[in-house]
Amino acid sequence: MEHLGRNCEQRQPTCPIGQIPCQGVSHGYARSEEEPVPDIDDADAADVLATLLGCPPEMLDVSLDQLRTLAVVHTTGTALRAARALGREQSSVQKQLDNLNKSATRLVGEALVVKQGRGKDFLFTPTGEDVVALAKRTLLAVTDSLHRSRRRVGSTVTFGTTEFTVQFLGAVWPALREDFERHGVHLTIEHVRTRDLWRKLDGKKVDLVCGSFAAEPGRPPTLDYDFLEWHRERVALLTNLSPRELPDTPVTAARLPGLPLLAPTAGLLAQFLGRWYGPDYRGVLDVIAEIDSLNYGLNLLTSDLLHGCLLSTERVADAALEGRLPGRGLRKIDLADDYQPRLEIVTGIFARKGERDRYADDHPLNLLWNAFVEATPGRPVPTVLPG
Repeated sequence: MEHLGRNCEQRQPTCPIGQIPCQGVSHGYARSEEEPVPDIDDADAADVLATLLGCPPEMLDVSLDQLRTLAVVHTTGTALRAARALGREQSSVQKQLDNLNKSATRLVGEALVVKQGRGKDFLFTPTGEDVVALAKRTLLAVTDSLHRSRRRVGSTVTFGTTEFTVQFLGAVWPALREDFERHGVHLTIEHVRTRDLWRKLDGKKVDLVCGSFAAEPGRPPTLDYDFLEWHRERVALLTNLSPRELPDTPVTAARLPGLPLLAPTAGLLAQFLGRWYGPDYRGVLDVIAEIDSLNYGLNLLTSDLLHGCLLSTERVADAALEGRLPGRGLRKIDLADDYQPRLEIVTGIFARKGERDRYADDHPLNLLWNAFVEATPGRPVPTVLPG
C-alpha cells in the first residue's frame, strides 16, 4: 500500500492494548457526543479520594503490561505459549507472573496462578480468575477510550475494505493525501470480510467501510447505517465445463441445482444461494467443493483440478476472462431472470448512522466521506471481489 503515502498504514493484528502513538494535537474539530458522567456530590468525592489515597503500594506497582501478560497466559495456558504470542522470552513472562503472585499473596493471601507441572497448563486460583476478568475489562476499556479520543480529535481514521474494494479508496486518496499529511492524520486500512462488515462497524473497529450486500433491483437499500451507493451489478457463472456440458445460454433457477458447483462457505455470494434455495442450499445444489475465497475457486477451475461452475460478480467474471484475474480457459455464463427473489450486488461506503453529524465538516471522517460523494460518477469502477 505504498502508493497511499507515508501517513497511510495497514492495520496489523495487535494485542488488546497495543502500541498506540499519541499525536498530542487537536485540529479544532467539533467534539462528539460523549457518555454523560454521573454527578458526584461532595461526600462521594471525599470517599473516592480517600479510597484512591489509601491504595496499597503492592496494588499500585501492578502495570497494564503485567495485566496483559496475565490475560495472555490465561488464554494460552502456559508461560511459553504466552511468551511466543507476546514476542518475549519465557523468563520475562515468568518473572511478571512471579511478581504478580507475590503482590497478590501480600494483598489477599492467595497467589493468582499456580504451575501444574511440566507441559501442563497453569491453574488459576479464584482470585486469579477475578483479576484476569478485571484485566481484560481494563485493557479493553483503555483501548476503546484511546480509539474514541483519537476519533474525536481526528488524528486517525480507520477505513475497512474487502480484499479488492481497497481500489475504491485508492481512487479518492490522492485528493486527500496532502490535507491529511498537513494535519498529521493517519489513514489506517483494515481488511474486512463481507461477513464481518456490520460487526466491525458496530464494534467501532473501523470508521468507514467499503463493502457489498445483496439487494433487490430498483429498491433503495434499507439500512441502519449511513450509506453511499457506488454501483450495482448482477452475478454470473464462471465455468470450465465444455459447451456441450453447459451451453452458452442463461442458466435458469431450475438448471443450477444440476450443475457441479464450487460453493462459497460464507459471505456475499453465499447469501444469494441462501435466499434462492433456502438455508440448506448445500443439500439442494450439487456442491463439489466449498471455497473460502473467490481466487481459490478460480485457481481450482483454471488448473482443471475440478470441473464445474462458481458464482461470481459480473465484473470479476469479466476480469477473469480478460486475464486480470485467474481465468484461463473459463467461460462466463449469465443467469436467467427467473431467480426469486431477484437480486443484485450493491457496493458502497458505510458509516455508523448519524456519527458524521457529530463532527465538523473539516473532520477527517467527513473529508473522506465527501471525497467519495464528489468522486466522478463516470469514473471506471474497479473490479470488486466480495470479501
